[in-house]
Amino acid sequence: MKQIFYWVLFSWCVVVMGHAQPVAKFDAQDKNIGMLLWKQPATVHYQLTNTGNQPLVIERVVPSCACSEAKWTSGPIAPHKSGEVSVVYDAKLLGHFYKDVAVYTNASDKPIYLAFRGEVATEMLEDVSKYPFQIGSLRLNRASIEFDDVHRGEKPTIELKVMNGTGKTYEPALMHLPPYLSAEISPEKVGKNMVGTMVLTLDSEKLPKLGVTTASVYLSRFPGDVVGSENEIPVSVINLPDFSHQTAAERLNPAKIQIAEDVLHVEGIRETEIRKLTVEIRNVGKSDLKILDLQVLNGALGADLKKRVLAPNKKTKLKITVDGSHLKDVKNTPRVLIISNDPESPKKVIRVNIR
Repeated sequence: MKQIFYWVLFSWCVVVMGHAQPVAKFDAQDKNIGMLLWKQPATVHYQLTNTGNQPLVIERVVPSCACSEAKWTSGPIAPHKSGEVSVVYDAKLLGHFYKDVAVYTNASDKPIYLAFRGEVATEMLEDVSKYPFQIGSLRLNRASIEFDDVHRGEKPTIELKVMNGTGKTYEPALMHLPPYLSAEISPEKVGKNMVGTMVLTLDSEKLPKLGVTTASVYLSRFPGDVVGSENEIPVSVINLPDFSHQTAAERLNPAKIQIAEDVLHVEGIRETEIRKLTVEIRNVGKSDLKILDLQVLNGALGADLKKRVLAPNKKTKLKITVDGSHLKDVKNTPRVLIISNDPESPKKVIRVNIR
């Protein structure tokens, strides 16, 4: 009986010891360090955590070439603690580079390979990865211009940056600016692979209405360029009421909108079907609630609200229709936008999920 007990105890110890080991987990094993100046060394840092249950030791780190020099945490790294491997790249060769280092630890007989990449140039150019959108040979930092939740009277700005990849000097320009939008461009001429900045300013006083206003501007690619879908940049504004002129009494007794449901679900609607939905709107505030604007943000929806002013504790019903024949063109979730005089929540959105 004792022999069986000792055998079981020995087997249990072997299993436990077999699972007791350090584990090296890095934050990332491949890093892009972007654009570097020629002969200006750069350091890339890799953080690792010991996710095992025994101390982790980095025994050595071997770079793939003499262009890199590695340093690392020298002492044991306790379980659930962190250490670091850092690699200095000398940047003596022009052009794109891809390098790696082998990290040897007491966690395994095999090394862990860490990589880094980038580009070395004789002059500091903008990192192309910052400009993911493209119009012809021009690269942009944004594909659209969106001014969200602008109160009447405000003049917010947005920066549109354009990187010149045409191979010659480029003169940035925007065509068909709406009257409520202006642009300051700097510099007037942008060299190859350099960047120009367009500061777009919105004058909300010139917007035609509250709620959503949309338009399009067009980036000029060359002198005499024409407008088209290829160089179109969508513009959208959500304009809210100005509450800065409220009296003390109005601030103490505000209107407050309450919507029974802000997400509606429509299942199994046919192309020839029109589905009708109803949402209750209530004023839970202390003064009259005024619905200043009601908009549908998709051609598949219709909305009707007969009562636009609600006294305190009164309610009304918003009727929404979903036209199945228009759903095939829907790309985003159909929405209904409500603008009211509730100073805390002047914008309410009801989403209609189509299943």
